[in-house]
Amino acid sequence: MVSDWQHTHVNDPVPKRMAHTYKEAIMPITITAVTDVLKFFIGVKSYFPSMQAFCLYTSTSIIFCYIYTITFFGAFLALNGRREGSNRHWLTCKRIPSDRPKNRSELYSICCVGGDFDKSTGAEKMQPVSYIFKDYYGPFLIKPWVKGMVIIFFVAYLAVSIYGCLHVQQGFELHDLAADDSPVNTFNRKDRHYFYDYGPSVMVIISEPFPYWDETKRHELQACIEDFKGLHIVDKDIFSSWLDSYLLYGQANNLTLNDKDAFLKNLPHFFELFPFYQQDVNITGDVIHTSRVFVQMVDIDSGSMELYALKALRSTSADCRAASLLVYNQKFIFFDQYDVVVSSTIKNVGVIAGVMFIVSLLLIPNPVCSFLVTCSIGSVTVGVIGFMALWDISLDSISTIIFTVCIGFTVDFSAHVSYAFVSSKKTDPNAKAVDALTHLGFPVLQGGLSTIFGVSVLSVSKFNTFRTFFKIFFLVVFIGMVHGLVFIPVILTIFTRRSEKDKSKENTMKVTKL
Repeated sequence: MVSDWQHTHVNDPVPKRMAHTYKEAIMPITITAVTDVLKFFIGVKSYFPSMQAFCLYTSTSIIFCYIYTITFFGAFLALNGRREGSNRHWLTCKRIPSDRPKNRSELYSICCVGGDFDKSTGAEKMQPVSYIFKDYYGPFLIKPWVKGMVIIFFVAYLAVSIYGCLHVQQGFELHDLAADDSPVNTFNRKDRHYFYDYGPSVMVIISEPFPYWDETKRHELQACIEDFKGLHIVDKDIFSSWLDSYLLYGQANNLTLNDKDAFLKNLPHFFELFPFYQQDVNITGDVIHTSRVFVQMVDIDSGSMELYALKALRSTSADCRAASLLVYNQKFIFFDQYDVVVSSTIKNVGVIAGVMFIVSLLLIPNPVCSFLVTCSIGSVTVGVIGFMALWDISLDSISTIIFTVCIGFTVDFSAHVSYAFVSSKKTDPNAKAVDALTHLGFPVLQGGLSTIFGVSVLSVSKFNTFRTFFKIFFLVVFIGMVHGLVFIPVILTIFTRRSEKDKSKENTMKVTKL
């Protein structure tokens, strides 16, 4: 909005300047706000409760930010326009001269003189960086050989990104939640390094009342437990079972445990001798409601193996027909996320792209631009995930949440530049690209760099979570900025042709000049 305000005629009345500002700025702002709100509202249906809460609060905050921008900020912009109209100082609001008095320094001119503007255009003078986009960068970018190099660079970027996507790692390390200098971090790293051969000890829970004294049914249950030992991710020798130990105890003491009364009568004495087994049995009266045995997982050295082991254990428990079995370990809360992280990420990106295409098609009066903006989101997504892998960032619930939040920023760069391209009064596609970069090149560059600098402090944090946030945020903003300032302008000039209306308009202007 500030950039469009600076392009209005200084001598025009404030209502006219406000109308021009809103005409040019409100559409890109609306596109960004609508897509972000819809994206986050759909994120409420995510598999992760933490993401559901985050998306709900974020979408609500975006709605309020949008309302504040088009109301309160616009009101302050109008007040500032009235200040400019009466040539008052930006701080003291006192009237100041338009021209620098004689015998006054340049510093006095900067601080105490106002009202200067470009006499040829009637608008405020452009920022020096905007002249770089207008006179140097824009004309350089539209040269045919430069366009060819940009396309080659884009293809190479996609190739590297896809390579990274194929090698992205899933997994969640507990030491990533602790500070780098925390003893917890040191313990978890050494535990993973030296004892990775042994994974967690898993409970196999018989979750319903079961007649353990019935020899036939007991053998069926023990066969199910043996199926767990048959898995290659389970150690056959490391095993803890109160039932097997109780049966051995009965054999050693010549007890008949195939009778319900005898089975239950001798159980208290067994627990007195082996009290650590008492926690494995939930018994009330003559009913054993639930019990558990333990199996030991082995060779779990990656997130992919953890997911495979979890699926194998659950499949084995589901195949048991003797009793209802459950498998559990406190680390399964992390293993569970691996099964939905990839599908959740794909779903979120698909929803973002779909919503972006529909909204762009409705608000940007050019189907090609709408399609390219949507494609840019997919391109940035592939790039971010690919470079995440190359930057040693695993795909887990935390990185997925950060990625889903940050990917919405890609809309800002592509949508704004595309809308400026379509809205340009120039007729030639190359001229449209230069005009769009002249007006929005510096705001896009300024917004991207200021955002990166704003979160750069997180890059030196002691917590890996904050460093991951910075890395993903940096990748999203940087790659999105490159798309907005390099790829999108070039691709728009390639896929856009002058319409008959534009050609007629240009010929009319030539005739008028003659």
